[in-house]
Amino acid sequence: MKTKITVILAEDHLIVREGIRNLLETEGDFTVVAEAKTGREVVEQASRLRPDVVVMDIAMPNLNGLEACRQLSAAAKPTRVLILSAHGNDAYVEGALDAGAAGFVLKQAPGRALAHAIREVHAGRRFFSEAIHRRFRDPETDFRAETAPRKHASLTPREAEVLQLVAEGKANKETADELGISIKTVEKHRTNLMRKLNLHDTAGLTRYAIDTGVIESSSQETV
Repeated sequence: MKTKITVILAEDHLIVREGIRNLLETEGDFTVVAEAKTGREVVEQASRLRPDVVVMDIAMPNLNGLEACRQLSAAAKPTRVLILSAHGNDAYVEGALDAGAAGFVLKQAPGRALAHAIREVHAGRRFFSEAIHRRFRDPETDFRAETAPRKHASLTPREAEVLQLVAEGKANKETADELGISIKTVEKHRTNLMRKLNLHDTAGLTRYAIDTGVIESSSQETV
């Protein structure tokens, strides 16, 4: 009997998770072993359950999908991550590739495309939605060549968490409570972020977070 592909669904909207689970269950060769609604949840679940593939949205609370992907890709036994997002602009695709994602599927794609993408990623290949391929013949090489002049600062996992919470409008105390650290430590991380990114205020941090896919803007256009 053929072994089914084990999948974790990481998406903060329950109705979307239910839809994807139902889709995969009808395909017959997938088993959804867990669902996560935050980035931290999926990192913990993946380290414990070792799924074949994680299907992950980018915009999630308590650690966004890109940072969660980066942590999963850096683990001793990396998990294959397939990004599923409503937005496929350059910053999001670049962020996913930099984080180690094995593929990128747009939520506007048909269900069969998602199932096919999971199979491709599980087989060790890469997969990108047709809309991304239309812009870049080979997203892995063409995209990186096109965006090579763009340099992104190297943030620590904790700095990335602080950046997301600041961009979401959390005050220092809220951020400290969320991460279980002191307010003074949060302030230190904010200072380091501004220095590394050459930014000078919270508005600048928020714009950077939107531009690089850390959080989604309500004004983002669907691609």
